[in-house]
Amino acid sequence: MVVMILQAPPARTAQVYTLADSSDPEPVLDIVVPVYNEQADVASSVRRLADHLRRHVPYAARITVADNASTDDTLAISVGLVDEVDGLRAVHLKEKGRGRALNAVWQHSDAEIVAYCDVDLSTDLNALMPLIAPLVSKHSDIAIGTRLSRSSRVVRGPKREFISRSYNLILRTAMGARFSDAQCGFKAMRTDIARRVLPFVADTGWFFDTELLVLAEQIGLRIAEVPVDWVDDPDSTVDIVPTAIADLKGCARVGLALAMGRLPIAELRASIGRDRAAGPRIDGVPMGLVGQLARFCVVGVASTIAFAVLFLALHSFLGAQASNLVALAITAVLNTAVNRRFSFGICGRDNALRHQLFGLAVFVFGWLMTAGSLLLLHSVAPEATKQIELIVLVIANLVATLIRFVGLRWVFRRTSAHNMEIAA
Repeated sequence: MVVMILQAPPARTAQVYTLADSSDPEPVLDIVVPVYNEQADVASSVRRLADHLRRHVPYAARITVADNASTDDTLAISVGLVDEVDGLRAVHLKEKGRGRALNAVWQHSDAEIVAYCDVDLSTDLNALMPLIAPLVSKHSDIAIGTRLSRSSRVVRGPKREFISRSYNLILRTAMGARFSDAQCGFKAMRTDIARRVLPFVADTGWFFDTELLVLAEQIGLRIAEVPVDWVDDPDSTVDIVPTAIADLKGCARVGLALAMGRLPIAELRASIGRDRAAGPRIDGVPMGLVGQLARFCVVGVASTIAFAVLFLALHSFLGAQASNLVALAITAVLNTAVNRRFSFGICGRDNALRHQLFGLAVFVFGWLMTAGSLLLLHSVAPEATKQIELIVLVIANLVATLIRFVGLRWVFRRTSAHNMEIAA
Protein backbone atom coordinates (compact mmCIF):
# COMPACT_ATOMS: atom_id res chain seq x y z
CA MET A 1 0.00 0.00 0.00
CA VAL A 2 1.34 3.44 -0.93
CA VAL A 3 0.70 6.22 1.57
CA MET A 4 2.09 9.66 2.14
CA ILE A 5 2.84 10.74 5.70
CA LEU A 6 2.59 14.47 6.28
CA GLN A 7 4.09 15.81 9.49
CA ALA A 8 1.97 18.71 10.59
CA PRO A 9 -1.11 20.24 9.02
CA PRO A 10 -3.82 19.42 11.57
CA ALA A 11 -1.51 19.60 14.57
CA ARG A 12 2.18 19.47 15.34
CA THR A 13 1.83 15.96 16.72
CA ALA A 14 -0.40 14.68 13.90
CA GLN A 15 0.26 12.38 10.97
CA VAL A 16 -1.96 12.38 7.89
CA TYR A 17 -2.28 9.27 5.74
CA THR A 18 -3.64 9.68 2.22
CA LEU A 19 -2.99 8.33 -1.27
CA ALA A 20 0.31 9.59 -2.64
CA ASP A 21 -1.01 9.96 -6.19
CA SER A 22 -4.38 11.42 -5.28
CA SER A 23 -5.49 14.13 -7.71
CA ASP A 24 -8.96 14.67 -6.28
CA PRO A 25 -10.16 18.29 -6.28
CA GLU A 26 -10.60 20.13 -3.00
CA PRO A 27 -13.75 18.71 -1.40
CA VAL A 28 -16.85 20.70 -0.61
CA LEU A 29 -17.47 18.48 2.42
CA ASP A 30 -14.95 16.97 4.82
CA ILE A 31 -16.75 14.65 7.24
CA VAL A 32 -14.66 13.62 10.22
CA VAL A 33 -15.13 10.39 12.15
CA PRO A 34 -13.30 10.70 15.50
CA VAL A 35 -12.21 7.31 16.84
CA TYR A 36 -10.54 5.89 19.90
CA ASN A 37 -10.03 2.13 20.16
CA GLU A 38 -12.75 1.36 17.61
CA GLN A 39 -11.08 -1.53 15.76
CA ALA A 40 -14.30 -3.54 15.73
CA ASP A 41 -16.43 -0.87 14.02
CA VAL A 42 -14.24 1.56 12.09
CA ALA A 43 -14.02 -0.40 8.82
CA SER A 44 -17.73 -1.18 8.47
CA SER A 45 -18.70 2.37 9.45
CA VAL A 46 -16.30 3.98 6.96
CA ARG A 47 -17.52 1.76 4.13
CA ARG A 48 -21.14 2.49 4.96
CA LEU A 49 -20.50 6.23 5.15
CA ALA A 50 -18.55 6.22 1.88
CA ASP A 51 -21.37 4.36 0.13
CA HIS A 52 -23.89 6.93 1.37
CA LEU A 53 -21.75 9.85 0.19
CA ARG A 54 -21.34 8.28 -3.24
CA ARG A 55 -25.07 7.64 -3.65
CA HIS A 56 -26.69 10.64 -2.01
CA VAL A 57 -24.31 13.63 -1.74
CA PRO A 58 -23.87 15.57 -5.02
CA TYR A 59 -20.72 17.35 -3.84
CA ALA A 60 -17.07 16.34 -3.77
CA ALA A 61 -16.66 14.79 -0.33
CA ARG A 62 -13.90 13.39 1.82
CA ILE A 63 -13.98 11.15 4.88
CA THR A 64 -11.32 11.80 7.52
CA VAL A 65 -10.87 9.18 10.21
CA ALA A 66 -9.37 11.08 13.15
CA ASP A 67 -7.66 8.59 15.42
CA ASN A 68 -6.87 10.14 18.79
CA ALA A 69 -4.22 8.00 20.46
CA SER A 70 -5.84 4.58 20.01
CA THR A 71 -3.94 1.73 21.64
CA ASP A 72 -5.49 -1.06 19.56
CA ASP A 73 -5.47 -1.67 15.78
CA THR A 74 -7.83 1.21 14.93
CA LEU A 75 -5.13 3.27 13.19
CA ALA A 76 -3.75 0.33 11.23
CA ILE A 77 -7.22 -0.62 10.01
CA SER A 78 -7.97 3.00 9.06
CA VAL A 79 -4.72 3.35 7.13
CA GLY A 80 -5.45 0.08 5.38
CA LEU A 81 -8.74 1.50 4.13
CA VAL A 82 -7.08 4.52 2.50
CA ASP A 83 -6.34 2.82 -0.83
CA GLU A 84 -9.63 0.92 -0.76
CA VAL A 85 -12.09 3.78 -0.17
CA ASP A 86 -12.01 6.75 -2.54
CA GLY A 87 -11.64 10.11 -0.86
CA LEU A 88 -10.54 8.70 2.49
CA ARG A 89 -7.68 9.88 4.67
CA ALA A 90 -6.62 8.91 8.17
CA VAL A 91 -5.24 11.35 10.72
CA HIS A 92 -3.42 10.18 13.83
CA LEU A 93 -3.02 12.41 16.89
CA LYS A 94 -0.73 11.33 19.70
CA GLU A 95 -2.97 12.78 22.40
CA LYS A 96 -6.40 11.47 23.34
CA GLY A 97 -9.50 13.65 23.07
CA ARG A 98 -12.48 13.68 20.75
CA GLY A 99 -12.69 17.48 20.91
CA ARG A 100 -8.98 17.80 20.30
CA ALA A 101 -9.23 15.67 17.16
CA LEU A 102 -12.20 17.60 15.76
CA ASN A 103 -10.63 20.96 16.54
CA ALA A 104 -7.35 20.05 14.84
CA VAL A 105 -8.85 18.54 11.69
CA TRP A 106 -11.59 21.14 11.25
CA GLN A 107 -9.25 24.12 11.57
CA HIS A 108 -6.89 22.81 8.90
CA SER A 109 -9.34 21.33 6.44
CA ASP A 110 -9.30 22.58 2.86
CA ALA A 111 -13.00 21.82 2.41
CA GLU A 112 -15.76 24.42 2.31
CA ILE A 113 -17.82 22.57 4.92
CA VAL A 114 -16.53 20.47 7.82
CA ALA A 115 -18.76 17.97 9.59
CA TYR A 116 -18.54 14.99 11.88
CA CYS A 117 -20.49 11.93 12.87
CA ASP A 118 -19.84 9.35 15.56
CA VAL A 119 -18.29 6.09 14.46
CA ASP A 120 -21.33 4.08 15.58
CA LEU A 121 -23.45 5.97 12.99
CA SER A 122 -26.31 6.13 15.46
CA THR A 123 -27.72 9.03 13.45
CA ASP A 124 -29.55 8.12 10.25
CA LEU A 125 -27.34 9.36 7.41
CA ASN A 126 -30.38 10.56 5.45
CA ALA A 127 -30.13 13.69 7.60
CA LEU A 128 -26.69 14.55 6.13
CA MET A 129 -27.89 16.54 3.14
CA PRO A 130 -30.39 18.59 5.21
CA LEU A 131 -27.50 19.20 7.63
CA ILE A 132 -25.04 20.63 5.11
CA ALA A 133 -27.49 22.33 2.71
CA PRO A 134 -27.92 25.54 4.78
CA LEU A 135 -24.12 25.80 5.07
CA VAL A 136 -23.43 25.33 1.37
CA SER A 137 -25.95 28.09 0.64
CA LYS A 138 -24.40 30.22 3.44
CA HIS A 139 -27.82 30.62 4.99
CA SER A 140 -26.36 29.33 8.27
CA ASP A 141 -22.95 29.07 9.91
CA ILE A 142 -23.37 25.89 11.96
CA ALA A 143 -25.82 23.01 11.62
CA ILE A 144 -26.62 20.44 14.29
CA GLY A 145 -28.68 17.32 14.43
CA THR A 146 -31.28 17.31 17.19
CA ARG A 147 -32.87 14.29 18.84
CA LEU A 148 -35.21 16.48 20.87
CA SER A 149 -37.38 17.77 18.04
CA ARG A 150 -40.94 16.48 17.99
CA SER A 151 -40.38 15.12 14.52
CA SER A 152 -37.22 13.22 15.51
CA ARG A 153 -37.44 9.47 15.97
CA VAL A 154 -35.19 8.29 18.78
CA VAL A 155 -34.62 4.85 20.24
CA ARG A 156 -32.73 4.88 23.52
CA GLY A 157 -33.13 3.89 27.16
CA PRO A 158 -34.87 6.05 29.79
CA LYS A 159 -31.57 6.72 31.62
CA ARG A 160 -29.91 8.35 28.61
CA GLU A 161 -33.13 10.17 27.73
CA PHE A 162 -33.36 11.66 31.23
CA ILE A 163 -29.68 12.68 31.30
CA SER A 164 -29.86 14.28 27.85
CA ARG A 165 -32.97 16.31 28.60
CA SER A 166 -31.69 17.33 32.04
CA TYR A 167 -28.39 18.50 30.57
CA ASN A 168 -30.12 20.61 27.93
CA LEU A 169 -32.41 22.07 30.59
CA ILE A 170 -29.33 23.12 32.57
CA LEU A 171 -27.86 24.76 29.48
CA ARG A 172 -31.06 26.66 28.76
CA THR A 173 -31.55 27.77 32.37
CA ALA A 174 -28.03 28.55 33.48
CA MET A 175 -26.38 29.60 30.22
CA GLY A 176 -29.27 30.97 28.18
CA ALA A 177 -28.68 28.44 25.39
CA ARG A 178 -31.30 28.34 22.64
CA PHE A 179 -30.06 25.26 20.75
CA SER A 180 -31.97 22.13 21.65
CA ASP A 181 -29.43 19.29 21.60
CA ALA A 182 -25.78 19.95 22.42
CA GLN A 183 -24.50 16.39 22.43
CA CYS A 184 -25.94 14.79 19.32
CA GLY A 185 -22.93 13.41 17.45
CA PHE A 186 -23.93 14.93 14.12
CA LYS A 187 -22.78 18.48 13.35
CA ALA A 188 -21.39 20.61 10.53
CA MET A 189 -19.81 24.04 10.19
CA ARG A 190 -18.56 26.40 7.53
CA THR A 191 -14.78 26.06 7.52
CA ASP A 192 -14.08 29.79 7.29
CA ILE A 193 -16.12 30.30 10.45
CA ALA A 194 -14.50 27.31 12.15
CA ARG A 195 -11.03 28.79 11.67
CA ARG A 196 -12.13 31.96 13.48
CA VAL A 197 -14.00 30.35 16.38
CA LEU A 198 -12.21 27.10 17.17
CA PRO A 199 -9.03 28.69 18.61
CA PHE A 200 -11.20 29.86 21.51
CA VAL A 201 -12.77 26.44 22.19
CA ALA A 202 -10.64 25.02 24.99
CA ASP A 203 -12.24 21.67 25.71
CA THR A 204 -10.58 18.61 24.21
CA GLY A 205 -13.19 16.03 25.20
CA TRP A 206 -16.96 15.59 25.02
CA PHE A 207 -17.80 19.15 26.13
CA PHE A 208 -16.28 20.45 22.87
CA ASP A 209 -19.71 20.52 21.15
CA THR A 210 -21.40 22.48 23.92
CA GLU A 211 -18.59 25.01 24.23
CA LEU A 212 -18.58 25.59 20.48
CA LEU A 213 -22.34 26.13 20.36
CA VAL A 214 -22.41 28.44 23.37
CA LEU A 215 -19.67 30.60 21.84
CA ALA A 216 -21.45 30.55 18.48
CA GLU A 217 -24.63 31.91 20.03
CA GLN A 218 -22.70 34.57 21.94
CA ILE A 219 -20.98 35.67 18.75
CA GLY A 220 -24.27 35.83 16.88
CA LEU A 221 -23.77 32.98 14.43
CA ARG A 222 -26.80 31.31 12.88
CA ILE A 223 -27.33 27.71 13.99
CA ALA A 224 -29.59 25.49 11.89
CA GLU A 225 -31.21 22.51 13.62
CA VAL A 226 -32.11 19.33 11.74
CA PRO A 227 -34.40 16.69 13.29
CA VAL A 228 -32.71 13.31 13.10
CA ASP A 229 -33.60 9.67 13.51
CA TRP A 230 -31.28 8.19 16.09
CA VAL A 231 -30.77 4.72 17.56
CA ASP A 232 -28.75 4.31 20.75
CA ASP A 233 -25.64 2.17 20.52
CA PRO A 234 -25.81 -0.34 23.40
CA ASP A 235 -22.07 -0.99 23.09
CA SER A 236 -21.08 2.67 23.41
CA THR A 237 -17.86 3.16 25.39
CA VAL A 238 -18.90 6.57 26.72
CA ASP A 239 -18.92 6.59 30.54
CA ILE A 240 -21.99 8.67 31.32
CA VAL A 241 -21.30 9.81 34.89
CA PRO A 242 -17.72 11.11 34.43
CA THR A 243 -18.77 12.71 31.14
CA ALA A 244 -21.71 14.47 32.84
CA ILE A 245 -19.44 15.75 35.62
CA ALA A 246 -16.91 17.01 33.09
CA ASP A 247 -19.72 18.74 31.18
CA LEU A 248 -20.92 20.54 34.31
CA LYS A 249 -17.38 21.67 35.06
CA GLY A 250 -17.15 22.89 31.47
CA CYS A 251 -20.37 24.87 31.89
CA ALA A 252 -18.96 26.56 34.99
CA ARG A 253 -15.67 27.36 33.22
CA VAL A 254 -17.31 28.82 30.12
CA GLY A 255 -19.93 30.68 32.15
CA LEU A 256 -17.25 32.32 34.28
CA ALA A 257 -15.16 33.20 31.22
CA LEU A 258 -18.15 34.87 29.59
CA ALA A 259 -19.20 36.65 32.76
CA MET A 260 -15.68 38.01 33.34
CA GLY A 261 -15.22 39.08 29.71
CA ARG A 262 -12.27 36.77 29.06
CA LEU A 263 -13.34 35.86 25.53
CA PRO A 264 -13.27 38.27 22.54
CA ILE A 265 -17.01 37.99 21.96
CA ALA A 266 -17.48 41.59 20.85
CA GLU A 267 -14.61 41.40 18.35
CA LEU A 268 -15.83 38.14 16.84
CA ARG A 269 -19.40 39.43 16.73
CA ALA A 270 -18.27 42.52 14.89
CA SER A 271 -16.35 40.52 12.29
CA ILE A 272 -18.36 37.32 11.70
CA GLY A 273 -21.58 37.61 13.71
CA ARG A 274 -24.92 38.00 11.99
CA ASP A 275 -25.77 40.77 14.46
CA ARG A 276 -23.07 43.44 14.22
CA ALA A 277 -24.37 45.55 17.12
CA ALA A 278 -21.46 46.84 19.23
CA GLY A 279 -21.18 47.12 22.97
CA PRO A 280 -23.46 45.65 25.62
CA ARG A 281 -26.66 44.23 24.20
CA ILE A 282 -29.62 42.04 24.95
CA ASP A 283 -28.86 38.54 23.68
CA GLY A 284 -31.42 35.78 23.87
CA VAL A 285 -32.46 36.43 27.47
CA PRO A 286 -36.20 36.81 28.19
CA MET A 287 -36.42 40.42 29.26
CA GLY A 288 -39.82 40.03 30.90
CA LEU A 289 -40.02 40.02 34.69
CA VAL A 290 -40.76 36.29 34.95
CA GLY A 291 -37.82 35.22 32.77
CA GLN A 292 -35.40 37.53 34.55
CA LEU A 293 -36.63 36.49 37.97
CA ALA A 294 -36.30 32.78 37.16
CA ARG A 295 -32.68 33.18 36.09
CA PHE A 296 -31.94 35.53 38.96
CA CYS A 297 -33.22 32.88 41.37
CA VAL A 298 -30.96 30.23 39.83
CA VAL A 299 -27.95 32.52 40.28
CA GLY A 300 -29.19 33.44 43.76
CA VAL A 301 -29.36 29.82 44.88
CA ALA A 302 -25.83 29.18 43.62
CA SER A 303 -24.60 32.36 45.32
CA THR A 304 -26.27 31.40 48.59
CA ILE A 305 -24.63 27.98 48.55
CA ALA A 306 -21.25 29.56 47.80
CA PHE A 307 -21.79 32.08 50.61
CA ALA A 308 -22.68 29.32 53.08
CA VAL A 309 -19.62 27.27 52.18
CA LEU A 310 -17.30 30.28 52.48
CA PHE A 311 -18.89 31.45 55.76
CA LEU A 312 -18.56 28.06 57.44
CA ALA A 313 -15.01 27.58 56.13
CA LEU A 314 -13.84 30.98 57.41
CA HIS A 315 -15.80 31.06 60.67
CA SER A 316 -13.33 29.05 62.75
CA PHE A 317 -10.49 31.56 62.37
CA LEU A 318 -12.19 34.84 61.37
CA GLY A 319 -15.33 34.83 63.49
CA ALA A 320 -18.92 35.49 62.44
CA GLN A 321 -18.76 39.14 61.37
CA ALA A 322 -15.49 38.95 59.41
CA SER A 323 -16.50 35.70 57.75
CA ASN A 324 -19.81 37.25 56.74
CA LEU A 325 -18.03 40.27 55.23
CA VAL A 326 -15.49 38.25 53.24
CA ALA A 327 -18.01 35.69 52.01
CA LEU A 328 -20.45 38.42 50.98
CA ALA A 329 -17.76 40.41 49.13
CA ILE A 330 -16.58 37.43 47.09
CA THR A 331 -20.04 36.19 46.17
CA ALA A 332 -21.28 39.73 45.45
CA VAL A 333 -18.69 40.29 42.69
CA LEU A 334 -19.43 36.93 41.08
CA ASN A 335 -23.18 37.41 41.51
CA THR A 336 -23.15 40.76 39.72
CA ALA A 337 -21.01 39.43 36.86
CA VAL A 338 -23.17 36.35 36.33
CA ASN A 339 -26.49 38.21 36.66
CA ARG A 340 -25.25 40.85 34.26
CA ARG A 341 -24.96 38.24 31.54
CA PHE A 342 -27.39 35.44 32.32
CA SER A 343 -30.27 37.17 34.09
CA PHE A 344 -30.31 40.46 32.21
CA GLY A 345 -28.50 39.65 28.96
CA ILE A 346 -25.84 42.36 29.01
CA CYS A 347 -22.83 41.33 26.88
CA GLY A 348 -19.44 42.93 26.43
CA ARG A 349 -17.23 44.91 28.77
CA ASP A 350 -18.84 48.33 28.26
CA ASN A 351 -20.20 49.68 31.57
CA ALA A 352 -18.98 46.52 33.36
CA LEU A 353 -17.14 48.63 35.95
CA ARG A 354 -20.21 50.81 36.55
CA HIS A 355 -22.34 47.71 37.00
CA GLN A 356 -19.85 46.26 39.49
CA LEU A 357 -19.78 49.54 41.43
CA PHE A 358 -23.55 49.48 41.63
CA GLY A 359 -23.36 45.85 42.70
CA LEU A 360 -20.84 46.91 45.36
CA ALA A 361 -23.27 49.53 46.67
CA VAL A 362 -25.97 46.90 46.91
CA PHE A 363 -23.43 44.63 48.60
CA VAL A 364 -22.77 47.28 51.27
CA PHE A 365 -26.50 47.51 51.89
CA GLY A 366 -26.74 43.72 52.15
CA TRP A 367 -23.77 43.61 54.49
CA LEU A 368 -25.30 46.23 56.75
CA MET A 369 -28.53 44.24 56.82
CA THR A 370 -26.84 40.94 57.59
CA ALA A 371 -24.40 42.47 60.09
CA GLY A 372 -27.33 44.10 61.86
CA SER A 373 -29.13 40.76 61.94
CA LEU A 374 -26.10 39.16 63.60
CA LEU A 375 -25.90 41.94 66.17
CA LEU A 376 -29.58 41.51 66.95
CA LEU A 377 -29.18 37.73 67.25
CA HIS A 378 -26.19 38.03 69.58
CA SER A 379 -28.04 40.51 71.78
CA VAL A 380 -31.02 38.16 72.07
CA ALA A 381 -29.13 34.82 72.11
CA PRO A 382 -25.43 35.33 72.95
CA GLU A 383 -24.76 31.57 72.87
CA ALA A 384 -26.16 31.03 69.37
CA THR A 385 -24.25 28.42 67.36
CA LYS A 386 -22.72 29.13 63.98
CA GLN A 387 -25.50 27.08 62.38
CA ILE A 388 -28.11 29.43 63.91
CA GLU A 389 -26.03 32.38 62.78
CA LEU A 390 -26.03 30.96 59.27
CA ILE A 391 -29.83 30.55 59.25
CA VAL A 392 -30.30 34.18 60.32
CA LEU A 393 -27.82 35.33 57.68
CA VAL A 394 -29.54 33.34 54.93
CA ILE A 395 -32.92 34.90 55.82
CA ALA A 396 -31.38 38.37 55.86
CA ASN A 397 -29.69 37.62 52.55
CA LEU A 398 -33.00 36.63 50.97
CA VAL A 399 -34.43 40.05 51.83
CA ALA A 400 -31.28 41.75 50.55
CA THR A 401 -31.44 39.61 47.40
CA LEU A 402 -34.96 40.79 46.60
CA ILE A 403 -33.78 44.38 46.90
CA ARG A 404 -30.74 43.46 44.80
CA PHE A 405 -32.96 42.11 42.02
CA VAL A 406 -35.00 45.30 41.87
CA GLY A 407 -31.85 47.43 41.84
CA LEU A 408 -30.01 45.39 39.20
CA ARG A 409 -33.08 45.21 36.99
CA TRP A 410 -33.33 48.98 37.12
CA VAL A 411 -29.66 49.64 36.27
CA PHE A 412 -29.52 47.02 33.52
CA ARG A 413 -32.76 48.24 31.95
CA ARG A 414 -31.19 51.70 31.80
CA THR A 415 -28.12 50.22 30.08
CA SER A 416 -30.18 48.37 27.48
CA ALA A 417 -32.36 51.42 26.82
CA HIS A 418 -29.24 53.57 26.37
CA ASN A 419 -27.78 51.07 23.90
CA MET A 420 -31.02 51.06 21.88
CA GLU A 421 -30.89 54.86 21.68
CA ILE A 422 -27.28 54.70 20.42
CA ALA A 423 -28.17 52.03 17.85
CA ALA A 424 -31.08 54.14 16.63
